[in-house]
Amino acid sequence: MPRILISNDDGIYGSGLKTLILALRPLAELVVIVPDGERSAASHSITLHKPYRVQKLPMELGKNDVIHVTITNGTPADCVKFGVHEALKHKKIDLIIGGINNGSNLGEDIFYSGTVAIAREGAMLGIPSFAISVTHGTKRTMDQAAKVALKVSKCLLQEKMPPRIFLNVNVPTLPNHNIPIEVTRLGRRVYGKRIPSGIDPRGHQYYWLAGVMPRGIPEKGTDIATVESNKVSLTPISLDSTSFSFLSVLKSWKF
Repeated sequence: MPRILISNDDGIYGSGLKTLILALRPLAELVVIVPDGERSAASHSITLHKPYRVQKLPMELGKNDVIHVTITNGTPADCVKFGVHEALKHKKIDLIIGGINNGSNLGEDIFYSGTVAIAREGAMLGIPSFAISVTHGTKRTMDQAAKVALKVSKCLLQEKMPPRIFLNVNVPTLPNHNIPIEVTRLGRRVYGKRIPSGIDPRGHQYYWLAGVMPRGIPEKGTDIATVESNKVSLTPISLDSTSFSFLSVLKSWKF
């Protein structure tokens, strides 16, 4: 039976975690390692400035059905690193999944996302990986995303992923039982330029860096356009961010 390592950036109480576990449990042995609280927008940060601590908690999946989840005081990327190098260091891991994230990770979101960092860390460690997110965190959409995760997992367990590549999956609220999946490229996000501020009860000024929700440019073939057309986007992401189109030009510059 294959073994899948699952993590997220929403913690043990993340709304998509149990749904994902229930969908994948018949497929594989599941090992779940998650942060002890929300780590949204943690990106690919790792814990260097404090001890890394873990504990196990039971998660009830149904009557007389319990899975033990490891929670940690670290980041999503930490969870993968710890899982591979310590918790499962003598065992083969066939697949790593980040999610299901409550909120999409489209375009440049992947650089901020802790969910996507899980899949990126998996690819860095040479293990097939994908991240999965939903545009709306309703039960219906989470259930649909779990079905998508099962489809993608089965495929990745059968097909050979190229090295240093991982997948980023985004699931909108689908209008019916059909699950159209479209292979896409990354789109472009437009982030707000205004940083809201206010005065707290003690008279001190604060800023809310999250600002307004980002918009997307729905160019044809992108993850943003695909999700807006009520289809699942599946985007291959490379660890190598080198701009090869600019490489030869840069070599001609006189430094």
